[in-house]
Amino acid sequence: MPKATYQLELPENRTTSVIFASPHSGRSYPWAFLRKSVLDELTIRSSEDAFVDLLFSDVPSFGAPLLSACAPRAFVDLNRSRDELDPALIDGVPRSGLNPRVASGLGVIPRVVSSGRHIYRGKLPKREADMRLTQYWQPYHDALEGLVAENLRMFGQAVLIDCHSMPHEALDSTNRRNGPKAEVVLGDRYGAAANSDIVDRIEAAFVAAGLTVVRNMPFAGAYVAQHYGRPSLNRHAVQIEIDRSLYMNEKLIRPNANFRSFQKMIASIASEISEIGRREQPLAAE
Repeated sequence: MPKATYQLELPENRTTSVIFASPHSGRSYPWAFLRKSVLDELTIRSSEDAFVDLLFSDVPSFGAPLLSACAPRAFVDLNRSRDELDPALIDGVPRSGLNPRVASGLGVIPRVVSSGRHIYRGKLPKREADMRLTQYWQPYHDALEGLVAENLRMFGQAVLIDCHSMPHEALDSTNRRNGPKAEVVLGDRYGAAANSDIVDRIEAAFVAAGLTVVRNMPFAGAYVAQHYGRPSLNRHAVQIEIDRSLYMNEKLIRPNANFRSFQKMIASIASEISEIGRREQPLAAE
């Protein structure tokens, strides 16, 4: 078994129904995986939501848990269903109905990193994919399901904030020519994953900090938002995508000179978001 499949930071006192999670910021690259890859050290990290877990590292002080992946996205994608297996990469996987994510090489075991660059020379055995799902994917989602269930029991609702980052040029094709470039994308699967009042308050927190926000274009939310967002059951999930250039050098994958100040800004925003879950006292306090 791997040493750590995820990192869970819990507050001393759980005072909000909000949960923060970072499924793509893992940066613990197994040696055997690197040996199989044809990519260099920087290229293989290009799909990583680098440092997102650090941006949100203060959330336990606001009474909310923070769940972060340890394994990198190029190794196993925790924002995919465990059955999104790519027959072009994994031996013994039958071809089935069209899944655009799998077809593009971005299944639960990715075939490519950003810009479509291939990770491997050939195929992987099915047992390798099964190992990654059992040892990395399942423990992360077991932990996340547990946090959601606890919040439902304690507060009557769970609000999951699925934290991501995006390349600076990700919105080039969707931005209006003369309008401000979006810096944050909120994905609620067009209202299917979270109540609008919750998304409104999240957007207001980013806007108050001076950031430009759009919704659902081009990122409406993937597996996590789809699976965990059930507003009718008081389970809400909102995906947040943040422009990487605001806090890091994308080419070198290093924090830039603005990192500390941006981290403080995110802490302030996360504090506001945490207030969403404090509308009712925890049942455990009664």
